[in-house]
Parts: sequence; C-alpha cells; structure tokens
Amino acid sequence: MSVVTVEVRRIRPAADADIPLPQQMSAGAAGFDLHAAVQDPVTIAPGARTLIPTGLALAIPCGFEAQVRPRSGLAIRHGITLLNSPGTIDSDYRGEVHVILANLGSHEFVVTRGARIAQMVISELARVTIVEVQALTATERGDGGFGSTGVELAK
Repeated sequence: MSVVTVEVRRIRPAADADIPLPQQMSAGAAGFDLHAAVQDPVTIAPGARTLIPTGLALAIPCGFEAQVRPRSGLAIRHGITLLNSPGTIDSDYRGEVHVILANLGSHEFVVTRGARIAQMVISELARVTIVEVQALTATERGDGGFGSTGVELAK
C-alpha cells in the first residue's frame, strides 16, 4: 500500500485552531472525519439543506480526488445526509471545503462547532480516454435499464 500526502491549510488559522484536522478514527477506517467550522450553532429544519464550512483547504495530489460522503451514524440516527454524495474535491481546487448537509429526518438537527459532519475518502483516479464508436460490444444485459437484472421486493 502506498502512502499519499495531502496538504491541509486552515482558512482562518487563529479562529479555527480548535477544529481538528481530518482524521481516521480507527486503524481500518477508509474515511477521514470532517468537522464543522461554524461560529454559532446551525439548525437544519426537516427537509432543509445548508452549506457547512470545514475551515480547511486541501492540496489533493494530481491523479487523486477526495470524495466527501455522509456519516452513517448521522444518517440512521437523525436522517442527516449529503445532497451531492459523494461530493468530489478535485486535485486543482484550493478553496475552502464545504459540506452540503440535508435533513431528511422529522426533527430539527443542530450542527455545533467541531461536530463530525462527513467523511472524506482519498481515491486514485484512472486516466481515461473517451473514444466515439458506431457500435458497442454486446453484453447479456444489453440496454436493460433500472431493475432489468431483477429486483427483490421486501416482503
């Protein structure tokens, strides 16, 4: 397994020194937790969405991306998810990372300073060439769309 270095810069060093840097919470964790850098608590009403700052900018190495994903505990306990999941942070983006939180739950949810709001996974990208052709190779599935391979319904 290779080690990749991701440089992190605090956007507001003096104001956000208390916000932890992204960190893996266990030896086998794939994701790095991202924390809310809100100055005051932010309430998200049921059905609403809001942009939450992390206070961080990243330098993702060329050939990699960062994927921002929901935290499963927030999803199951409170109905909190990310709208553009996974959100992609490109290697050439140097602005502050924000997370779009959505409340799919039935109660208000309050985001507090330093709360773990999402997780970030660093992924290597394949270099791809797009080539236009007149016909595609045949497969057993063919052009069968949603549910075409069989969907088992809950009983």
